[in-house]
Amino acid sequence: MTLVTRAWSMLTTMLPAGGGLRDEDWTRRHRLLTILLAAGIPLLTVVGAFRDEGLDAAWFITVALVLPCVIAATAMTSKRLPSILVAVGFTALCGGFVAVCHGLTEAHFTYFVVVAALALYRDWAPFLAFLIGTVLHHSVLGALASDRTYDHHEAAQHPLMWALLHGLAVLGAAAFQVIAWRLTETEEKRAQENLDESQAQMTLAFDETPVPMVMWSPDGRLLRANDAYYAWMRLSRPLPMDFRLEDLPLVAEPGEENIFGEMLAEGDAVTVTRAYRRTGDGSRIWVEIHSNGLRDKAGRLRLIFVHCIDVTAQMEHRDELRRQLRVDDLTGLLSRKGFEDDLAALLTGQPGPAGVIYLDVDRFKAINDGAGHAAGDDVLRAVADWLRAVVPAGSLIGRLGGDEFVVGLGGPVETAAATARSVIDSFGTPLPVAGNTSRIAVSVGVAVADRPDLAEHALLAADTAMYAAKKGGGNRLAVFNDQMRVDVQQRITAEAQLRRALEGDLDETLPVWFQPIASSVSGHIIGAEALVRMRAADGGILGPGHFIPAAEETGMVVPLGEHVMSTALRWLMRWRLELGYVSVNVSPRQLSEPGFVPMVARLLAEHGLDDPSRLVLEITETAVLAMSDDLQERLDAVKELGVRIALDDFGTGYSSLTWLQSVPADVVKLDRSFVSGLAGDVRKSSIIVAVLGLATSLNMSVVAEGVEEPDDWRALAAAGCPAIQGYLISRPVPPAGFERLLWETPPVAPAPTSELLPL
Repeated sequence: MTLVTRAWSMLTTMLPAGGGLRDEDWTRRHRLLTILLAAGIPLLTVVGAFRDEGLDAAWFITVALVLPCVIAATAMTSKRLPSILVAVGFTALCGGFVAVCHGLTEAHFTYFVVVAALALYRDWAPFLAFLIGTVLHHSVLGALASDRTYDHHEAAQHPLMWALLHGLAVLGAAAFQVIAWRLTETEEKRAQENLDESQAQMTLAFDETPVPMVMWSPDGRLLRANDAYYAWMRLSRPLPMDFRLEDLPLVAEPGEENIFGEMLAEGDAVTVTRAYRRTGDGSRIWVEIHSNGLRDKAGRLRLIFVHCIDVTAQMEHRDELRRQLRVDDLTGLLSRKGFEDDLAALLTGQPGPAGVIYLDVDRFKAINDGAGHAAGDDVLRAVADWLRAVVPAGSLIGRLGGDEFVVGLGGPVETAAATARSVIDSFGTPLPVAGNTSRIAVSVGVAVADRPDLAEHALLAADTAMYAAKKGGGNRLAVFNDQMRVDVQQRITAEAQLRRALEGDLDETLPVWFQPIASSVSGHIIGAEALVRMRAADGGILGPGHFIPAAEETGMVVPLGEHVMSTALRWLMRWRLELGYVSVNVSPRQLSEPGFVPMVARLLAEHGLDDPSRLVLEITETAVLAMSDDLQERLDAVKELGVRIALDDFGTGYSSLTWLQSVPADVVKLDRSFVSGLAGDVRKSSIIVAVLGLATSLNMSVVAEGVEEPDDWRALAAAGCPAIQGYLISRPVPPAGFERLLWETPPVAPAPTSELLPL
């Protein structure tokens, strides 16, 4: 029993299962076979009519059997019985055709055609019904009416044998149909498995993804949506069958285009970002929409696949950044960008010019450093409030950063100047600052623009005028004029020249010259000051006055200063046996850089200077007067490296003697204003003696700058000033010229004369 079961199982595995057609496919095939069966009746009639016997009994019997099968197969709604009736009808039709043809061998070919045709049903019932009918026809009719079944004498003698031969031929044809049927089922099964896997993957990717996805029909009906879409849209399941796009709880912002219409028009890929309002709570959301159209082979749009990304947070962040770009957080005024944009819009939207008022708070740094940043912020907010109260309504008010403010208003320069004077007068009221009252003063510059493309130039012009007012003592107004325009143009030209020079070969475009510092006693060169020059396009040499101010304002003084220091150390190492030290000027802008001290340490290491005290950094007294805690810390860090510090231009500030006690300086450089004419000025002599005494008590060395007369040299030597610098010794010269000075015999120091310098 087990063997039989196993054999049967193996057989059923090898044979096709049958079925598997969709209803519409089965109906289409059944209709085709029924029509062919019905068409066989007139075809049989035509064949019979041309035979000698005409339409005989075989024709009538065949029609009587086939016609009911056609009618029943057409009328019945089930599948199995109509298909069997079609198979029976085809059996009768083939048998009748053979009988009408008196057993013609070629007439038997119809059985092979019908076997293939009935295999279209992919159902064993009609297939087997036809095979059984075929065998019965060949055996029974072959024995009873062999002359109407086979057309040769041998068949009449042995009907069963020929019935067997014909039957086997039909069964052979049927076997190959079964094989083809089985192979087709195998391929379909594999294709279905692949399809099922693809659908499972698609379902997983579609339904389980956290990105909202939806499919819409071209007429706006919802076909499918994933869980993320339902949750994001706040839709509850199940939705009505006719749920449409317009039923979504969203309303497009006014002015937004119809996105679905755009999808239909484009058909293929569309990527847009749109703003919507939720109908429930009115909240605004931003959606990045990606859509793709699916078309059939004829190019007709079948559905639109859409996935949505909620970019509300990103868009709100963008809007906040734009607001921050336009608005100053501290004061609520316009930022620089916001002011420039609105000033251009003001000039575009009205005829005539617009005035620009540029304000800077005098002595703000002292307030900020002395009373603290919180007090400084209070001052800035108070200035903003004052401006709102004083300037005409509708004026543009901005804060450009730090303590700089700007006002824009329509009208000629006279209108802007009158408003600026009102602003200056309004700042006479004392302001509480850190528990005390302080009067705030401002320096104001005024300029005018008459075209939108000149808005930025007007801002720069007003800035230039403000600096002129500040240089004039502050708390005053300056109107931009032609001379300032020339100064601005020169500054712009100098900036462009310096930028090109920094991009070239620095040793060629920015050569470093040296001015000797000599002993006042022997005249020997003991040190040198490194001074940078610029080579112009025509090969000429420009002094620092042409480009250092531009370098300070733009920040290019930082790379420029590093170049000067590196070059100075390189030449110092070359002259290490002949030269004691080299000094380099350092600007406040350089000192304010956090990387200044590491840069000095790196250059000392790169050039292998074993004694860092041979490098002297010169800082101006005016820079010391404005020194903050950060600058003080950097100077202390420089001292820790072993580098010496010189206080340059001493005597030009307000509290020089006091600062000598608080600045970690090693060298004091007397300004040329104290040295020039020293031999004949008793008061200058007294000052020199006092400074020398104080410097000696503080363990500082002194260098006198600007020595141009032998009498002044003698006076300084008599007073005990150890070193001098000036044109009397040498002007600044290139390195080659400085080398010759090192090797030449020094000038003879004049003998001191006590009468020239009373003590």
